[in-house]
Formats: sequence, C-alpha cells, structure tokens
Amino acid sequence: MPSSVHLIRTSALSDVAQYAYAATAPKDARLIFLAGACPLESDGSTAAVGDYAGQAAKCVETMTTALHAAGATLTDVISTRVLVASTRQSDLVAAWDVVRDAFGDHDVPSTLFGVTVLGYQDQLVEIEAVAAVVD
Repeated sequence: MPSSVHLIRTSALSDVAQYAYAATAPKDARLIFLAGACPLESDGSTAAVGDYAGQAAKCVETMTTALHAAGATLTDVISTRVLVASTRQSDLVAAWDVVRDAFGDHDVPSTLFGVTVLGYQDQLVEIEAVAAVVD
C-alpha cells in the first residue's frame, strides 16, 4: 500500500541535503508520535556499545517495530530527529548514514543533533519520528 505522506522538494533550496525539506499528510491521516527509539536489547541492555552506526541500526530496528505495532511502516514516517551524543561531526554522520540508508528513497525531512548525553547507560543514538497513515 502506498504511503499517504507527500515529500516536498524545491529547486529554490540547496540539493545538497539528503532529505526532503518538507512533508505533508492528508487531512484524514492518523498521526503516530513515536517515543525516541533507543538502542536497547530486549533485556534492557544497550546494544553496540561505543558504535554509533551499530546503535543507529538498533534504533531503526526499534523504530520499525514500534511503527509496526501502530499499523505503520518506515514509508509512513513524515519526519525524524536523530540525536547523537557527540561533538564530532564524523560521529553524527556515521549515525546519519545508517538512518538515511534505512529510509532509502523515502527521504523524510530530518534534523540531526549533536547532544551532550542521552538517557541510558552507554547510549550514543536516539531517533524520534512522526508518522501518518490513512486507515
């Protein structure tokens, strides 16, 4: 089933960004607000300790599971925020590359943040998202 999310691009803005600049959903869409997806294993331990890309992959897996539970998929996501506990741009890019690749052609509007600390022991990455589906 095709996504109800419409990604918006414009030639008036740089084409360097690896995401759409805006997105819309139809007025009858059900919005899904996801909690920050964390890189946690089922036992509560932090996955991929010390590995930005590994933690980003686990966050995408967690987010995908939460979306499925809400009746949605990655193609229903309308925006993301990727939080990375680092002051190094290369660490942010390592996490971002995983997120971008997971979304493929559905390059939703996204914001990438460097933050000082996240909530769980050894946590380096967290992904927030909003999705929209028409039931």
